[in-house]
Amino acid sequence: MAKKVLVAVSGGVDSSTALLLLKQQGYDVAAAHMKLWDYADVGGDIHYDGRCCSLEAINDLRLICNDLKIPFYVFNFSRQFRERVIENFVAEYMAGRTPNPCVLCNTHIKWENFLQKAREIGADYIATGHYAIVQYDESSQRFHLRKGVDDSRDQSYALWGLTQEALSRTLFPLGTLCKTEVRELAREFQLRNANRAESREICFIQDDDYRRFLREWEEKRGKSFVGGEIQDDQGNKIGEHSGIPFFTLGQRKGLGISNPTPLYVHKIDPVTNVVKVGDESRLYSLEMPVGEINWLSISAPTETLSASIKIRYLHKAAPGRVIPAGLDKAQVEFLEPQRAITPGQTAVFYRDDLVLGGGIIKKNS
Repeated sequence: MAKKVLVAVSGGVDSSTALLLLKQQGYDVAAAHMKLWDYADVGGDIHYDGRCCSLEAINDLRLICNDLKIPFYVFNFSRQFRERVIENFVAEYMAGRTPNPCVLCNTHIKWENFLQKAREIGADYIATGHYAIVQYDESSQRFHLRKGVDDSRDQSYALWGLTQEALSRTLFPLGTLCKTEVRELAREFQLRNANRAESREICFIQDDDYRRFLREWEEKRGKSFVGGEIQDDQGNKIGEHSGIPFFTLGQRKGLGISNPTPLYVHKIDPVTNVVKVGDESRLYSLEMPVGEINWLSISAPTETLSASIKIRYLHKAAPGRVIPAGLDKAQVEFLEPQRAITPGQTAVFYRDDLVLGGGIIKKNS
């Protein structure tokens, strides 16, 4: 009997192509769309078509599945998404940190809530359109997460929070393909979304303006932001800000300060409500603490290990050492100084294309 797979479909070309590939490979496939938020709550519908998490997107998916005679489900995870992802996103910015909501969404929504729904309908696996690879390693008897072959699309960086159980139940049909190949397949399959432009911003901030989102989100809840001082390295007031959530490390534009040389945000202090700025050299550091670590493809190490470490999605992984400080904490030391190491962002540890694990960057004490 064919194994049953529940495929998460968003309405984009990647997940739709993944669905068709699995059907072509002989799996018993069903599709499900996760409704995570509404524009009425988050605003920013610059496309004026409600393309993501909308009735239009759901209806398009339903038509595709009807044509293919594939069962189609809609799961409303908006409450879980708000509690787990959006509220954390807001709280992190309010605390002067810069979060990565995709990691929480993947870990808790797609690989907890969605996987549970898959179990309830009797599915053996779940599948998504992520560009990543899962392999079982006999020698370690662990499932390994590896980078997708298309380095420009690799999404392993946002998947470090998964568990061995989750990996054992996951298929990534696109992991060994390049984006150009996926587009070609979509055209061969005559998918109606084959040429749809893709969106790479945060899904619930379609206009890519997180400051607008934070302002509106808090105003709807009767909250406001407290302004404060922008200071130089000597503690002199050289400007004012309207709230620390509107700043992130490394920021140069939008400071409202006239200076003969460029100034960059290098410290955000939520206790004193001060934003510190200085020259670019202040942005570089050789080390960082990492917490909430999930060791994924390997067991938690007890000794220092060498790794390539990514500190943001578009960052080129840099060589360094990971020094364990317990099961879920470590100190990372880079071989070369890294620019704008940002608390709240994700640090992911790689050995070649293998994801060893990852965690959340903490503030240096």
